[in-house]
Amino acid sequence: MDYVNPYHFVTNCISGKWKMTILHHIHHYGKIRFNETKKTLGVSEKVLSQQLKELTNDGLVQRIQYNTIPLKVEYILTPLGEDLVPALDILYVWSVRRLDSLKLPIDPDAFKVHTEAKYEDALKDILDTYQHKIHSEEE
Repeated sequence: MDYVNPYHFVTNCISGKWKMTILHHIHHYGKIRFNETKKTLGVSEKVLSQQLKELTNDGLVQRIQYNTIPLKVEYILTPLGEDLVPALDILYVWSVRRLDSLKLPIDPDAFKVHTEAKYEDALKDILDTYQHKIHSEEE
């Protein structure tokens, strides 16, 4: 029997430049559509398609196809995908804190879809400073 390392397993499920962002997008919006997501994230069609297929194959995302003309396809989180969201939240907060401590610029778009109170509470000190920086640059 070949044993599976749990860290390797989860890393395989969420590795890929866009997978965690895709999962959070679906969680935030409840569902996503391919073309809208491609435009919103600025990800290539090939990469988005591949990563959605992998997330579906791993049981984290469900593809729902409606038999309409034109064809309509939506992606939602499965219960397994929903179970992963708290871990993604911890990784997001850790990453923002680490970027801030390294004085690396944080993509402002990261804050646009992480607007829930749980993020604001966990990152209040950084958000206050970051919002001040954004407004200073705009003036």
